[in-house]
Amino acid sequence: MDENDKAPSSMVIGYWMSDRKSQKLNWIEFGKVCRQHGYELVKLDLERPLEDQGPFAVILHKLTEIIARNDEKAIQIIDRIEQYIKNHPKVLIIDPLDSVRTLLDRYKTYNVVLNTTLNNIDVFTPTFVEILSTNVKENIKKLKNAGVTFPFICKPFVAQGTTYCHQMSVIFNERGVADCKPPCVAQSFINHNAILYKLYVVGDHYQMVERPSLKNFYASNDDRDTITFDSHSVSKSDSSSELSVLDPSESAKGSSIDPIKLHSIVKTLGSYLNMSLYGVDIVVENDTNRHAIIDINAYPGYDGFPDFFGKLIDCVISRRAQSVCSKAYFEDSGFDTSDSSDEKKSRAKLNSINQYN
Repeated sequence: MDENDKAPSSMVIGYWMSDRKSQKLNWIEFGKVCRQHGYELVKLDLERPLEDQGPFAVILHKLTEIIARNDEKAIQIIDRIEQYIKNHPKVLIIDPLDSVRTLLDRYKTYNVVLNTTLNNIDVFTPTFVEILSTNVKENIKKLKNAGVTFPFICKPFVAQGTTYCHQMSVIFNERGVADCKPPCVAQSFINHNAILYKLYVVGDHYQMVERPSLKNFYASNDDRDTITFDSHSVSKSDSSSELSVLDPSESAKGSSIDPIKLHSIVKTLGSYLNMSLYGVDIVVENDTNRHAIIDINAYPGYDGFPDFFGKLIDCVISRRAQSVCSKAYFEDSGFDTSDSSDEKKSRAKLNSINQYN
């Protein structure tokens, strides 16, 4: 057996996230939880070869900002990490970099949702189209062909890791199409009485929290100007944005979230995305009660998630056990063990979707 194929000799979780993120999550406490379960938590030094820092049983990361940067230094860092993963296939990665890349691209993410079976239970992603040109006439034609209706939300292509990923616009009419800033994704706006449901997922555990959202908007044939906003600011728990205040003539009562649908969303997306740590933004359409997935993020903030560290270490332990059992089975069967069966299925699903984008 090659030295690189041996199981890690120590129970070390190598992790990386920004200092800001680790402070917000009080990451020191997670180190204590890890020790209670026989793991040592070690922060990765991305300036040094990982070979000199291991061996690792698990690599846990939030590398979205580095992946999104895509400059020369960032590419070198990611290349080193991917080479380490290739050299040590028994190390569990939470989450696979290919899966994270998919979620960084809103257009690909919406296509993943579109290609699941969730529509069978009235869970959908609103009609969308990519906007790559500044040609207004061309873009209006693309919008019509894709079935994107006014008003629609114009969102940056990159969903996380940049200073502009939350800068969005509400476009009300054809005149406003000139305000689209490519590359971006245009997505039909769904009226939902200013209530956003954030679904936080940690492995097999999930928690739903309610947040403020945009009020109801309607198509306008007049000269109503485009509204620009920061989606992160609008949906904060303590937000008092005027954009979240319903008009006096509208009822403040929103449609209720369906817990059975939430369970199906987690089960389905976890399989298609091959992700353990992600968040789903859901709105419930007025009148129809259909559930619309409007965004998915890798490793969200987890605000309001009870016992997050307990659920996270449980996720690590269960995913590692699944990975070890799956790879052991394929080794005994004589199959290639570079990826587990679930990983191969999920990667095949993603590849079949991404090849058309």
